[in-house]
Amino acid sequence: MIYIAQGEDAVGSNEDMVISTILGSCISVCLWDPVKRVGGMNHLLLPEMRQAGPGLDTAGAIAMERLINRLVKLGAERSRLRAKLFGGSSMLSGLTDIGARNANFGRNYLMAENIPCDGESVGGTLARKLRFWPASGAAKQKFVEEAPALTEPIRFDQNDVELF
Repeated sequence: MIYIAQGEDAVGSNEDMVISTILGSCISVCLWDPVKRVGGMNHLLLPEMRQAGPGLDTAGAIAMERLINRLVKLGAERSRLRAKLFGGSSMLSGLTDIGARNANFGRNYLMAENIPCDGESVGGTLARKLRFWPASGAAKQKFVEEAPALTEPIRFDQNDVELF
């Protein structure tokens, strides 16, 4: 199993390989070439953020192109790629909904690049644990319930340690 964090991606074709991540407002796009049986997944946050330097597109578009290029190097053909889109939860109520913006980026990118999206699970208020099998294109997600409430630490009135 390969775990990816924000800004990372992984690709492969091994039947036993599983790529995993945990998503909140971030999105992951899983791409798969069903003929060559290779696939990959990325983990994007703030895809419309501009990179430094002239002539560069958005961070999300750069990350998507990097994932596609890595798949092409493994023998995938861009015209055969299929996609699945996950994430984009609204994790912070009352603030700007970055999750929806992220999900919209994913949908718009796939549409603009003529990559069919076979399924999506986006939005809501819960985080997701995601697993993707790049050789078969299978994906599984599990919603993560709210974290348990934190308890106050035990406080002592005095101690025998004096700092000086």
